[in-house]
This record gives sequence, structure tokens and C-alpha cells, in this order.
Amino acid sequence: MNIFKSLMGKVWHDPNAAEVVKISTGQLYLVRPDNIRSSRECIYNDAMATVRRVPSVEHNFQLVITRVYEEGDQELLEDEEETDEERVFLISEELEFHSGERDGEPTFIWRDLEGDIDEQYEFVATGTNEPTRAFFETCMYRAMYERKYRRSADNLSDTDFQEFVWQPPEEKAKVVAREADSSIVVQAGAKQAAASSPWPVVVEVEAELYLWNVENEEFDLVDTGVARIVQRAPYEYYLVAATPQSQLLTHRIAPEINQRWAKKVQSLTWNAVSDNGDQSSWCFRFMSEQAYEAFQEVYTRALWETLHHVPWGKIKADEQAYVMSSTYEEDVEMKDVENEDSDEEEVLDELEEKSESSEEEDEDPGADEDALPPALGQGERNSQLTVGYKGDRSYVVRGNKIGVFGHGGDSGVKYQGTLSKLATPKGKEFSPKKIMLHEQDTKMILMNPGDPNSLYSMDIERGKIVDEWKVHDNVTVDMIAPDSKFAPTTHEQTLVGASHNALFRIDPRVSGNKMVDSQYKQYVSKNKFSDVATTASGKLAVASEKGDIRLFDSIGKNAKTALPPLGDPIIGIDCTADGRWIVATTKTYLLLIDTLIGEGRYTGSLGFDRSFPANAKPIPRRLQLRAEHVAYMNHEVALTPARFNTGADQEENAIVTSTGPYVVVWDFKKVKKGQLDKYEIKKYEDLVVQDNFRFGDDKEIIIALQNNVLAVNKKNLKRPTRTSLAPPTKNLRSRSGIVNAPY
Repeated sequence: MNIFKSLMGKVWHDPNAAEVVKISTGQLYLVRPDNIRSSRECIYNDAMATVRRVPSVEHNFQLVITRVYEEGDQELLEDEEETDEERVFLISEELEFHSGERDGEPTFIWRDLEGDIDEQYEFVATGTNEPTRAFFETCMYRAMYERKYRRSADNLSDTDFQEFVWQPPEEKAKVVAREADSSIVVQAGAKQAAASSPWPVVVEVEAELYLWNVENEEFDLVDTGVARIVQRAPYEYYLVAATPQSQLLTHRIAPEINQRWAKKVQSLTWNAVSDNGDQSSWCFRFMSEQAYEAFQEVYTRALWETLHHVPWGKIKADEQAYVMSSTYEEDVEMKDVENEDSDEEEVLDELEEKSESSEEEDEDPGADEDALPPALGQGERNSQLTVGYKGDRSYVVRGNKIGVFGHGGDSGVKYQGTLSKLATPKGKEFSPKKIMLHEQDTKMILMNPGDPNSLYSMDIERGKIVDEWKVHDNVTVDMIAPDSKFAPTTHEQTLVGASHNALFRIDPRVSGNKMVDSQYKQYVSKNKFSDVATTASGKLAVASEKGDIRLFDSIGKNAKTALPPLGDPIIGIDCTADGRWIVATTKTYLLLIDTLIGEGRYTGSLGFDRSFPANAKPIPRRLQLRAEHVAYMNHEVALTPARFNTGADQEENAIVTSTGPYVVVWDFKKVKKGQLDKYEIKKYEDLVVQDNFRFGDDKEIIIALQNNVLAVNKKNLKRPTRTSLAPPTKNLRSRSGIVNAPY
């Protein structure tokens, strides 16, 4: 294989070369031995095979089989909703890749990891000479090596790749028998390393364990030993810290621990909750980059399996790469984002923070710069907030009443009155599940949980529900959204509706049921749609409880882009007016996605209009609270749906959400530069139900607490510190009180 060394160096080390090696002619078959169906099915009659690097994940490569069209054929297929143009496989030893021969032509064979255990793909490389076949095979083995060991395969000899060369089962059994003695030594070492754990060890690396000191505001070294991931049961994994003498802690891997990776310092931080409810922040600092990457990969797989209850190997290679890319280094600059004056901005921010801290010390501890409006009365608590587009009004749902609040003035908001006893035109009272302003804020659309097949229209000036819109006899309306992002500022009549597995248009002007039959599309029955948002031009982003996101250019068609689930249910989704950015909310983090296609045939288009290439899906970025900040808050993270600030002629520059009694705002300009930690916080004495920026205003935020409504200027939010998050607890948490060992 070393005869290819000089050629290998040229193609492997060119950072601009997405393709490492290509075979331009061949056919792809799916082989099903001993199957009642066709034992050898032709998938692509004309195809090419390529080894591509995964741009978002170092040391990862894909085997891509692409259909080749006759001249003119591809143009005819462009308008088809879904075309199966290529098959993508993440290159790993699990593929059991090997070469062969059929009818005098070289072939490449690998397992179908998504099919039955005996199903295989076969690529017949027609017209390929022996040196080209050998070079392609070498590239495959090299890719397997780099993925497994997370390091370059430069300067390796043939014997270093030998472990990836496939052997027939009977030959493999002989090799195992010959190496039995050395195998026993390895197994004994593994048992010894896992002596303090009764469960199988999936990965173990050297690491230092730290605990966040809430008094000194720094991580204290607890001990040096090993970091493990152990598997207690199918789809149940635990983080373990241990020394040769003892096991220090055991925490179950789940989204609630708020894990966060930092490649620059090779660390993993997370939160844990003690038996008495106290939050603590822990950190593994790994002793090498290789250990960090190996632990990160296993952790990501373990968390994914925990959420999905499906083996990691069952998902497609490009989906694996997408999930992995979401956990990689936390501060990565986005594409096409200007970065000038960043150092100057940091200095100004620091000076501003010092000034704010000084002002904070001079304030009366009992004072609040926001004048609180009167509460809506006794009984049920506030549950929803919608901020008006016209007329400077906000509306807050409380049971079967809606409180009306005006904006402006020194107090920020002013209580105007209450729309009481919401009831259907037939007089049956109900508490709305969701409300949405309509037709320049002259109407409000209400969803009645007791009648999921209808919507109700309220005349806001009269304060009365005047019409029931029966949408469909058999299709429920689980979500609604405006026809386009700014449609409520116009006289647009129609709106978007969604059930758990369908999208449709609702037009109140049609007779009978209000669903527009020609704009109804039902999808797979288990989609579990959870929220929908629209762009200024009416394109749609749809999220689901499974965690996936679909982008549509219009209602009634298939999605142009389907982004695979990371696993956490999405509870809210929003997009910028131009559709370039999407923010999706899960319980513990926000997921920010750039929809701009940066590679391939449709470079420059958005994912709403064209599909991303299989090897160039967007890199999702997590916006989350730092584990040490959560320790100060001493409160479980449970985010409310995040929103961009918005206005008809306004660029989005902030993202607002909340958790518990805290309002949190990210500086979107800094986030796009890769500074994902640039968020500010304000704490209230009551739980925040929902918040949003005033329409056309990127500074004032309207906030609905459980029992009050108020406004806050964004400049009054503070950087997260011990002072701004919470005063010190009177009984500081001891290590013994927060180590959790559930074995």
C-alpha cells in the first residue's frame, strides 16, 4: 500500500478537497442472501463511488454512492419532490468493508447497517484497473483508522491497517484462536480497571475531577483518576469518576445534567442534583486531546441511545455526523459573519459591566426599576403571553380571562382591563390553549382544548368571541401560525394550521369547513409535530417532539430539508424574517441552525428552498447556560420557547427565553461570531411564564410572570455572576451531600 504514499499525501492533506478519491463508473446493488425477495437488487444502474471527508467532524469520512444521469435526465428530475440521488455511509470498521470480484470486474462490499444483519451493498466498479481499486481500498482503511483512533494516519505502514482488513468468518475464528493468550491479558486489564464498578465499562480515560466552589467562584480539584461511562441496562448509561481506591461519583447521563464540552481546555462540565434538590457543577478535565475526543464520542452515542431507545448503529451515517457535530467545540464562528471590532466590543462590555456592578451596589435592595402592574386577580395563574403588532398592547391568558396591558410610559406596561368569561358563541366557557393576534390586532384566534377541530375568532374591540371556525371533521388543529411572519400586521385572512402529522391552510372565508383541501398534506403518522413558525415570505419551519426539524417552501409539499433529531423534544421554534436562521427550544438548551447551503450545486440557497447535500448538512449550535451558573441559580433548567426580536424593518440581534424566575437574552450578533456564552440574565421573585420583545423594539422585553406582567429594558439584564444570579446559600453544599451513587 505504501506505493500510493506520495499520491495519498496530495489528496489527503488538501483542505479544499472534499473528495479524497473517486471511481466514476459502476453499479450499486443491495444483496439479500437467502431472502424470499430478489437476492440482488440493482439500486443505481449507473453510479460513482466517492470517499469524502466530513467537513464538520475531523477524522471522519463518508463513502458516497451517487446516481449518474444521462445528459438531460437530471434536469427532468429537478422538480420532483424527493429524489434518491445518493446513498451515504459513515466509514467505520462496523461496515465490514472488503473487496471482491464479479464477472471479472472489481467489487466493493459492505454491510447495510440499517437493514437485516445479513444484508449488504455491493458496488461493481466497471472498467476500473487494479491500481485504482487498490488505492480506493487503501483510502477506506485509512479513513477507518482515523475515525477509530482520532488521529492522522500519516507515516503508517501496511500492518497498521491490517486490523481493518475484512476476513471471512471462518478465517477470523482461526485468528481469534491464535491470539487467545494476548486477548486474555487485555480482558484482565479491563476487568481490573473496572473493579470498582459492577457494570460494563464502555469507555475509560484518565481525567481530573473538579467541583465548582460557589464561594470562591472557581473549580476546585477533587481528585485525579479516571472518567468512565458505564452501561447499567439497555439505553441506560452513567458518568463515573473513580480512583484506584474508590468511586467518587456516579451520575446518570440525561439531558437534565446540562452537559457542555470545551475543546480548548479539553473538559466536560455538567450539573447534578442532590437528594435535597441542591444543584452542583462538576467538571472532567481530560489529560489528552485523544482522551477528550474518545470520551465525547461515546458520551454522545450514549445520550442519543438514552433518548431514542434505538441502537446508534441503526441511524444513517450522515445523521450520525449531524448529531456528532452538535456536540463539538462550543465556540465556532458562523459562515459569512463579519468579525471586525470584536476586541473593542469586549473591552466596552467589560467597562459597561463594571459600571453596572457599581450602580447595582448603590441601589436600594428592595427597589425594582420596573413598576409592577396590578395582578389580574385571585384564582388561576398567568399561562400565556402574546405581544401585539399594532396599538402597543400585550395580552396575557389567565384561566378563561385575558388581561390587556398597554406599552409605554415610565412604568413600561399599564394594566388596561380584562376580557372576562371567554366562551363559545353558544355560551360554553373555556380556557384557551393558545391565542394568536390576527388582522392588524383587530381579531384574536383562540384554540379551545375542548374542541380541537375548531378555532374561535374574537373581536378584540368588543371583547367577545363572535365566530367558530370548524376546520375539519377528522383533523385536529394542534398548532397555528400566521400565513407569514408579518401577516398579522396586514389584512391577510388565511393562517397555517398543523396537527401531529399534517400541515394545512385555514381560510375563514370558505363555506363549511375552513381547511383548504388543495393545501393539505399529511405526513408519516408518527411525526409528532410540536410547533411551527413562518418566515416573512411564508416559508415554514416545523419542529417535532422527536427533535427533528423540517423546512418547507410552501404548504402541501414535502419538506425540502429534514434535519435529524438530536433526541430532545422541541417545544418551540422561531426563525428570522429572511429564513436564514432558526432557533429551536428544548428543555435545557436552544438549538441554533444556519439554513444557508454552503456547498454543492445549490450553494447560496436556503434549506427552505433546496435540500442540503448529504455530506454538508448545517452544524447545529447549542446555546445553553453554563453549569456553574446553574449551580448559582440552584434551579432546574426548564426553558420557555425562545424568540428573536422582530420588526418589519428590523434586523434580529437578540434571542430571549426564560427558565424559572430568570429571563435570559443572548446577543445574536456575538452568537453568530461563535461567542455562544454571551448571554445576560435578570432574576424575578416569581416564575416567568413567557416573554418576548415588543414588536419593532430590540430593547424592551414584555414579561408575564405567574401573577404579574411587566416590561424590562434589555440593558437592565446583567452578566451572569454570583451576585446577579442568586445570593450565597446559608448552608454551602458539601461534597458528600451532592455525590450521587445510585448503584
